[in-house]
Amino acid sequence: MIEGLPPSTSLSSGSADPLSLWSACMDRLSQDIPEQQFNTWIRPLSATVAPDASKVVVSVANRFKLDWIRTQYAARITALLEAIQGRPVTLELVLAPREGPSRTSPAPRTAQELVLAELPDLAPPEVIAPSGPKTRLNPALAFSTLVEGSANRMARAAAMHVAGSLGQLYNPLFIYGGVGLGKTHLVHAIGNHLLADRPQAKVLYIHAEQFVSDVVKAYQRKTFDEFKERYHSLDLLLIDDVQFFANKERTQEEFFNAFEALLAKKSHIVLTSDTYPKGLADIHERLVSRFDSGLTVAIEPPELEMRVAILINKAAVENAVMPEEVAFFVAKNVRSNVRELEGALRKILAYSRFNQKEISIALAREALKDLLSIQNRQISVENIQKTVADFYKIKVADMYSKKRPASIARPRQIAMFIAKELTQKSLPEIGELFGGRDHTTVLHAVRKIGAERQQNTELNQQLHVLEQTLKG
Repeated sequence: MIEGLPPSTSLSSGSADPLSLWSACMDRLSQDIPEQQFNTWIRPLSATVAPDASKVVVSVANRFKLDWIRTQYAARITALLEAIQGRPVTLELVLAPREGPSRTSPAPRTAQELVLAELPDLAPPEVIAPSGPKTRLNPALAFSTLVEGSANRMARAAAMHVAGSLGQLYNPLFIYGGVGLGKTHLVHAIGNHLLADRPQAKVLYIHAEQFVSDVVKAYQRKTFDEFKERYHSLDLLLIDDVQFFANKERTQEEFFNAFEALLAKKSHIVLTSDTYPKGLADIHERLVSRFDSGLTVAIEPPELEMRVAILINKAAVENAVMPEEVAFFVAKNVRSNVRELEGALRKILAYSRFNQKEISIALAREALKDLLSIQNRQISVENIQKTVADFYKIKVADMYSKKRPASIARPRQIAMFIAKELTQKSLPEIGELFGGRDHTTVLHAVRKIGAERQQNTELNQQLHVLEQTLKG
């Protein structure tokens, strides 16, 4: 049995020793696949290699992982094995045998322990920041309690930079994304981290509606001197949901004045919204240009691995153990945002406690039956094709035609990417619905658009609009 991640091994032109074949394959996969995906899917695998290296049997922990590895990684693993060996190699995926519990020996590290070990560890440990009426910060919302994934990695990195280098780069920092994706968590984490380092800093977290209310009160009571003293003297202003400033003329005027005053004294401003700056409706152009003058970053719906990590981590906080296969089941069915994931977890934990039953897939399915029935009625590939076709002004028929001009192929790839993100269809099933295309064509589109999304702001904004349209 060959397990774990071996020392670095490069591909060779000749055949490899059976004992080194899987090691060389693992080493190459660790270079090709993002670290979190590798740690979640590939690192836990173990393999048995035939004496003549003609067959590799890979053991997978559970059915969910086995299905995912078969659709996402099996072709790549086979290709690497054959490239290393220099001749055909058969790859077989099997379920690993379940081991009974042991009372005398320590158990192997669970998925929960692995996920918790990967959570960011700020050193020195975070000091609980002052909270309450003065700052309105929630001390529980820290960088160390935020699960990181590709969906929030750039936003988290920018937020940590701001927390450690106030008033320098990325001012303002504008974070946008849908409801329940972690924007508020990030802005609280910035404030808490700053106050842990600089307890005397003047920090205020506020929702945009509270700012509107404060402007109204200042007018009614003629207390604008106090209003300006409060908002113009801050070192860090964290303001949530600035889209609520829409059509509020005087509020926008006062916020513009506060914005300019804070920038002039090199204070920092962090804003959140449900859309990117230029997508804000009924906001003065001069404010939009200020919002867009620093760094704008998106938080996307969490990918599968991140959703699994969130579930296991949140369950641990509740002193509950979330079995890995249950976490995968829930994560595959609840895809929209972190808030819905937490809601699903609360239902499962409550159902488990009230019925005095252990958490299992059957229990999760029963606890979430209403939610799952809604999910199953939701987004279809056909609806995705129509929405994307309308957005890019092409015919729906072009989605499954053999035409290959960029004006058609690009929207088709985007539709394939969204279909993989928002439905439970497998790659072959998606390919079939796009004119009988091979699953490798769909996989190429998913990887291509997914990679470009991280680098191309315009594409990311287009995908954000399409996803929000489809989710209603």
